[in-house]
Amino acid sequence: MQQMELTSVDGMRLDAVWHPARAHGHRGVVVQAHGINANMTEGGMFVRLAEQLAEADFNVLRFSFRGHGYSHGTQRGMTIAGEMLDLQGAVEYMVGRFPGPLAIVASSFGAVSTSLSLPWLGTRLDRLVLWNPVLDLQRTFVTPELPWGKENFNVEQQELLATRGFLMLDGEFEVGRVLFEEFRHYEPLKYLTASTVPALVVHGDQDTAISYEIAQRAAAAKPNTEFHTVRGSDHGFDTQEREDEAVAVTVGWLINGWESA
Repeated sequence: MQQMELTSVDGMRLDAVWHPARAHGHRGVVVQAHGINANMTEGGMFVRLAEQLAEADFNVLRFSFRGHGYSHGTQRGMTIAGEMLDLQGAVEYMVGRFPGPLAIVASSFGAVSTSLSLPWLGTRLDRLVLWNPVLDLQRTFVTPELPWGKENFNVEQQELLATRGFLMLDGEFEVGRVLFEEFRHYEPLKYLTASTVPALVVHGDQDTAISYEIAQRAAAAKPNTEFHTVRGSDHGFDTQEREDEAVAVTVGWLINGWESA
């Protein structure tokens, strides 16, 4: 793999790693989009995924969104709009450098900027994989329905947005007031279900952070979409075995898609 630095559309410097295809890269390009309060390793899962995809002859890019990892920007200055610019910069870099079809693998909050970018991506995007995707911002953050959301975005937490301009996510990530206001307006679910790009959704059925049911219904409503349940898993695939399952299903689906194209 090769450490590199990307420049987002608005000039923000992003930390990134390219995993070169082991052969000629004929299977195409994969861009990985991580979740909030994570980075381009996604707890190690994105590294293992990238290595397996590179072995399968994909060129793979991992990058950290602004305000995450070693990328520039601040946590409380991170926005969905900014992440959309970062994703655009990553995609344009990879498709401009390497031939072949484009796939995106987005984890958790990475599904927000990815879903909202689907109209722009259009026919350039060949396949899409979503892990535990955030698809309904209102029900996840504004009026949270699951334990993780209720702990991090309850009324007391939301009051901090007015008094100090940010709230603490998991005690370590500063969610700014502009990002929270975006939660009230963006509708990633609408953009996802309107898209016809072939997709795979992988979700744990014991997720206490992001709704399994919303993702399952979205996959059923969206054309050309498969849904894989990781049985007994909480958010982020909570054991090595479950992580390996998500990675293996993703690699297999992307390879089969290329071979059947």
